[in-house]
Amino acid sequence: MAKPRKKPPLRTVQVSCSKCRAALYKYRKGGKGALVKCFVERIVEDHTQEVGVCPECGQQFARETMIRGAPAYKMIGGKVLMK
Repeated sequence: MAKPRKKPPLRTVQVSCSKCRAALYKYRKGGKGALVKCFVERIVEDHTQEVGVCPECGQQFARETMIRGAPAYKMIGGKVLMK
């Protein structure tokens, strides 16, 4: 399988918790679809203490996984908002 592009996209999005609206990540997203996965190497700012868990309300929003040979977080549907 192919790896994600080496050059990260220029567009950054703010990822926040859908329950309490706490900031989770600032992420370099490619494409215009929904946020399904976050490659770890594309995360610019990380506001979480524990992987995949909201620091404010404690809701789990993602799971650690390997996608195309790169470490990533697989988002749980409806748990995060993207601006």
